[in-house]
Amino acid sequence: MYIFLMVIHVFVCLFLIFVILLQAGRGSGMSDMMGAAQPQSLFGTQTNVFMTRITEICAVLFIVTSLSLGILTTQRGKSLVERGRALRDLKHTVAAALPETGEPTAAASGATQESTAPSAS
Repeated sequence: MYIFLMVIHVFVCLFLIFVILLQAGRGSGMSDMMGAAQPQSLFGTQTNVFMTRITEICAVLFIVTSLSLGILTTQRGKSLVERGRALRDLKHTVAAALPETGEPTAAASGATQESTAPSAS
């Protein structure tokens, strides 16, 4: 869901940029580069109304996707550092809850043998 929403957000951003640049403003925007009457010939005489509505729709979609991504990111979880701390705390809690038998496990005995072995250098 997060990736799908991110893709939609990027497309809305790009389309919003394109629509804003296509509108005729003080400097006529990108429409002047393509020919001054091109947007009017594409959309007819109601070009300003059409472009305004498209801009409004894109702006609303941009805001909705931005807020949705913000909410999903908050609910998604913490940073990797915080996840590592939580995992380490969980391991300590589980280790403290397990009864100690007095015999080290194979992984623990291997680790102690490596750390106590004299170095060859």
